[in-house]
Amino acid sequence: MTVFLLLLTLIGATALFLYGMKLFSESLQKITGERIRTILSSMSSNKLKGVLTGVFITALIQSSSATTVMVVSFVNAGILRLFEAIIIIMGANVGTTITSWFIAFFGFEVNFSVYALPLIGVSIPLLFASKRKLKNWGEMLLGFSLLFISLNFIKDAIPQVEGAWATQAIETISSLGYLSYIIFILLGALFTIIVRSSSAIIALTMIFVLNGWIDFPAAAAMVLGENLGTTLAAISAARIANVTAKRAALAHLFFNMFGVIWVLAVFPWYLDIFSWLYMQFGGQNPLVHNEAVPLAIALFHTIFNLINAFILIGFSKKIAKYVIRKIPYTTKRPESEFKLRHIKIGLLSTPEASIFQAKRETIVFAEKVRKMFVNVERAFKETSDREYDNLREQIIETEDYADRLEKEIAIYLTKVGEGRLSESNSRGMRSLFKMIDDIESIADSCINILNAIERKRENKIRFPEQINNNVNLMFEMVRDALDMMVTMLTYNEDMPLNMALETEKEINNFRDILKSEHLNNLEKGVYKYDAGIIYNDIISQCERIGDFAINVDESYKDTI
Repeated sequence: MTVFLLLLTLIGATALFLYGMKLFSESLQKITGERIRTILSSMSSNKLKGVLTGVFITALIQSSSATTVMVVSFVNAGILRLFEAIIIIMGANVGTTITSWFIAFFGFEVNFSVYALPLIGVSIPLLFASKRKLKNWGEMLLGFSLLFISLNFIKDAIPQVEGAWATQAIETISSLGYLSYIIFILLGALFTIIVRSSSAIIALTMIFVLNGWIDFPAAAAMVLGENLGTTLAAISAARIANVTAKRAALAHLFFNMFGVIWVLAVFPWYLDIFSWLYMQFGGQNPLVHNEAVPLAIALFHTIFNLINAFILIGFSKKIAKYVIRKIPYTTKRPESEFKLRHIKIGLLSTPEASIFQAKRETIVFAEKVRKMFVNVERAFKETSDREYDNLREQIIETEDYADRLEKEIAIYLTKVGEGRLSESNSRGMRSLFKMIDDIESIADSCINILNAIERKRENKIRFPEQINNNVNLMFEMVRDALDMMVTMLTYNEDMPLNMALETEKEINNFRDILKSEHLNNLEKGVYKYDAGIIYNDIISQCERIGDFAINVDESYKDTI
């Protein structure tokens, strides 16, 4: 086999491994997604429980990045504090080492490829099942099988290093002392950043040792680099993200960097102690026997992250204060300046996480239009031309903001919809599309009310006190409906829908009463026809806002 063909084979096998890992992880998250969010949202401030939560969830879904993303989202929503998020991310670091155990055991200790094809045979019928849950299980089995089929391809693609030159090369690098460890740490970090998968690089590291390319100390150093590379990739993604995501990424880098530094400071002695402990549990010395390396690397990876979490768990609040000081909130931007708060780094690792981000952004959208309506209410009552002009400018700017926000969320959801969605995710995405459409319609109705107020001021029309009271009462009822809508969305409260329905019914009944009175008032000449048109427009638009608000409430219930 030529070098070029060998290289293409290795690239193809690695790509198949990454696809299998992605399919396996995403299907697990579809199967367990709703339960995971429940576990995270009920997480207390207990440090041990926080670490175990991170370990459990990451081990369950096989993606520390997905766990981190969900945790950051909960911090943004105010459900978790930053230091609690840091504790869970520490646990996620430990949980992600379960993948290396899978690879070491099924890929090297057991010839799992013998069972992979039968498993694929079982998974294919499930992929064509009508039930989404069965499809998810089929994808999980298929991804798991592809992982180890591709691992065999990688092992076959990487040639054995034979002859004295290989031993001499390893001895030459090892003679560099600590510099050799630093070189392999940097290589591990670089490979992880390029491939974007620490699991793939750990698998390659195991194969490199078995084929004589590197020895166990170099492999252990590469594992340290892979931990570092994962955080550097997260920091790169968080550069355009919000402040909370940047802080979480910096905290992640901080405790992984801390771990690499302290292990590197005692590396030779640490490896000797580790090898002695490994042999006490019945394993062969990984410093001498290469065949013992896969499981030894998995154990090294786990112990490193466990010790690091144990050391730093007591300093979680100090780490939180440090990253807050390093990344403070910037000066408050003008209300009109467009800025997404949650959707910042493109599609996330899974549809579940991406849809959750879109939902948080939709809540921001709802709060914007609620404030917009409050400003409309103030504009109706305002007598000062200067204050009225300020309010009018704010309302128009918010409408422009709302139009753009609806477009950005819709584009994001469309991209999410291009992936494989579970039944609940598909339902949630459809509901979000409906929600952002109705919320934007509330903004449109606010502009329509503003236009009616504008005509009233231009024509110097004055409403009788009774009409002003009617409008103010209608405004109050609509504001209550919007407050209820935002509360339901923001705090994820299981508020009975009949409360919102009752408020909407009251708005409709009041609208009917006012319309009937309006016809009588015109006949009696209580106000002129022009004033009646403006009055009727304001009442009609308020009733429309009430309808849109209840639509949002009903759609949101479908996403819970």
